[in-house]
Parts: sequence; C-alpha cells; structure tokens
Amino acid sequence: MTFIRERLHPHLDTLRPREPGREASRLATGLRELLDSRIRAGGSLSEAADVRHAHPTHLIRRFEQTYGLPPHRYLTGKRIDQARGLLLGGHRPAGVAADVGFHDQAHLSRHFARHVGITPARYQRTRTGCAPIPT
Repeated sequence: MTFIRERLHPHLDTLRPREPGREASRLATGLRELLDSRIRAGGSLSEAADVRHAHPTHLIRRFEQTYGLPPHRYLTGKRIDQARGLLLGGHRPAGVAADVGFHDQAHLSRHFARHVGITPARYQRTRTGCAPIPT
C-alpha cells in the first residue's frame, strides 16, 4: 500500500484545487470594482473583458473562484442591497426598480423574492410598518 501511495501521490497532488494566484485575484478584484462602479448601468461581459484585457470566460471563472459566485449574481445582489435601503426609506417599489438598474418592477420583484424571500412591497410593509409613500 505504501508503494502504491508513493507512486500515486505526485499524480493526485496535481488534481487538488489551487488557490487563485495574484493574477487571478487581480482580474477578479478589477471586475468587482468595475461592477461596483456601474451598479445601476451594468454593462456587458464583453465590455468588461475588454477593460480587464481578458477573455470573458476566463474572467467569469476567476471571479467565481475568488468570490464564490458569478459576476451577474454579484451585481444582482448589490442591486438588491440598494433596493432594500430605498424601500426602507419609503420609496415606491416601481421607482426603486428603475433607480437601482432593474428593467421594471416585475424584474425587481422576481429577483428580490429570490434573494430576500418576500416581495419588495411586503418587505417594505414588514420592516417599516406602513404602506409605501405615494408619489
């Protein structure tokens, strides 16, 4: 058994996942900073790849490896966080959707319910104890 282990050990060592290197971390950090600066407007993956000088697939893999989720889900989560703050401030869900970069209220509601577990209007009512402020 020891002989077999000694023979297989170098081969099995190459199969272990490796920590992302500095280059991978730099790519992921740069993409995260780009996404943070464009939360409302978003942007295309090819545009981000051009800015970061990397292939789109490589960029996605490095981002996922570093942060544990794909760039699109990260951006959606940031938008949801902003929406939560605006809803707690008394803004209407339809206005919040446009303010944080969702296409419409239905788009916000679908993602909000997936992330938070309830609709934006219900979240607003349960957290503030009142209905949205009419505008």
